[in-house]
Amino acid sequence: MKLQSHIITQGRERAGARAMLKAIGFTDEDLAKPIIGIANTWVETMPCNYLLRDLAAKVKEGVRAAGGTPMEFNTVAISDGVTMGTEGMKTSLVSREVIADSIELVGRGHMFDGIVALVACDKTIPGAAMALIRLNVPGLVFYGGTILPGQYKGRDITLQDVYEAIGACAAGRMTEEELREMENVACPGPGACGGQFTANTMATVMELIGLCPLNVASIPQVDPRKADAAFRCGQVIMEAVRRDLKPRDLLTRAAFENAIAAVAATGGSTNAVLHLLAMAREAGIPLDIEDFQTISNRTPLLADLKPAGRFTAVDVDRAGGIGVVAQRLLEAGLIDGTALTITGRTLAQEAAEVRETPGQQVIRPLTNPIKPTGGLVILKGTLAPEGCVLKTTGLDRKTHRGPARVFNREEEAMEAVTQGRIRPGDVVVIRYEGPAGGPGMREMLGVTGAIVGAGLADSVALVTDGRFSGATRGFMVGHVAPEAARGGPLAFVEEGDSIYLDVDRRVIDLEVPAETLAQRRAAWTAPPPRYRSGVLAKYAALVASASEGAVTIAPL
Repeated sequence: MKLQSHIITQGRERAGARAMLKAIGFTDEDLAKPIIGIANTWVETMPCNYLLRDLAAKVKEGVRAAGGTPMEFNTVAISDGVTMGTEGMKTSLVSREVIADSIELVGRGHMFDGIVALVACDKTIPGAAMALIRLNVPGLVFYGGTILPGQYKGRDITLQDVYEAIGACAAGRMTEEELREMENVACPGPGACGGQFTANTMATVMELIGLCPLNVASIPQVDPRKADAAFRCGQVIMEAVRRDLKPRDLLTRAAFENAIAAVAATGGSTNAVLHLLAMAREAGIPLDIEDFQTISNRTPLLADLKPAGRFTAVDVDRAGGIGVVAQRLLEAGLIDGTALTITGRTLAQEAAEVRETPGQQVIRPLTNPIKPTGGLVILKGTLAPEGCVLKTTGLDRKTHRGPARVFNREEEAMEAVTQGRIRPGDVVVIRYEGPAGGPGMREMLGVTGAIVGAGLADSVALVTDGRFSGATRGFMVGHVAPEAARGGPLAFVEEGDSIYLDVDRRVIDLEVPAETLAQRRAAWTAPPPRYRSGVLAKYAALVASASEGAVTIAPL
């Protein structure tokens, strides 16, 4: 093996570096071996990443057993569930870039021969993947795993139920005592949010795209098998180093299409659109927002998972894992089984070893899909010329036309919902919450959950240049591009304007005469930046459109 770490550790000129490393226990023998960076997103601010310290220890054991030397380092993580509905949520998507940048910096600085990134809450997963693509040394993404479901009045619940209960409580449909009772049992221990929300969606992506061994991600975080999976991944990365198997060897156009198909088949989060666009950009793979529609059109919805379905992520593991989804899609010819994975084997070879649990009801057979097409729809029209995203899982309505109720911040809309000022038929417009305008493109589970909890899910639509949690359900349209802060048509919507949405025709139109719209555009001035210094100001200045993955682009 030709090891880049030897630039740091070997030769007379490197005596100073070796002296520093020997100070913390490394030996000459350790430093002659492949050096594997263990990028850990452990934090003590949420359950999602809480056990990653323990799992990192097991990964390191696997690396050592396979003949390598692990070196662990940490990066940041922001909890979407904790910060939801506050100014703090603006930091979530920004953290994806910080995670990618920080892992890249440590990887470049210390010239690791391979990297295992331990991830959990939403943005840590794509952030780690983006860093591995940039570094292009053998790399693996290890997902900490889902939380177990809570139990409330005899049924499984997740954090989604709590946010919807907030709306129900505000509408008088649930008491404060019942809300507190649910709050106390919804999250019974460590692990990431327990439906096919963003974390579990992106964990699914990592398996189907080849950056994680199949059926590793779906094991719950508190399950003893997770430690065994961590040890195995330490061994897998060492074999990848020996083979010189790099992320860009795996992340072909076919691999990206495989990942998109898995998102569509499992009713995954709309955030997967942003993150896969960003990853494709890093990998130099042409991928357009319309590609998601093309793949979703041909992919059946097979997984009966929350937020719209019956089951939680734990049930996927019990059914046989995400590998069962891969088997279904391979059988239907909807994914490319020749795509290579981090194990050195093809996706088809990995899927052949998956064992489906007899009688499981979580992942439907191809002969009995939940819907004939996937859960993602890309809409375009006069309100979103560059496109926007709607998740149709559990959505029966195909069209909606109604008057705009216009809000310039999420908090204004939340107040209107909880005070009963939103009426059936309304289209709630929340603008200036995009990547630059927010900045940070906040998720809005608080508002969408409140709409569901208030009993308005079947009669109200919501349109925003912000994002949604993977736990969001209903007629909720996000990622409207161009965003309002950069002069997108959303900026020119006025109270009472008619907005029309059509799922089958994939249309979102502002029903205002073109000359009226032109007059409003001419009179409009961009709002001043909400942050003038620090990381959020820097992000707002550099971030691209949501239709391009909301990646940060350095000025030329």
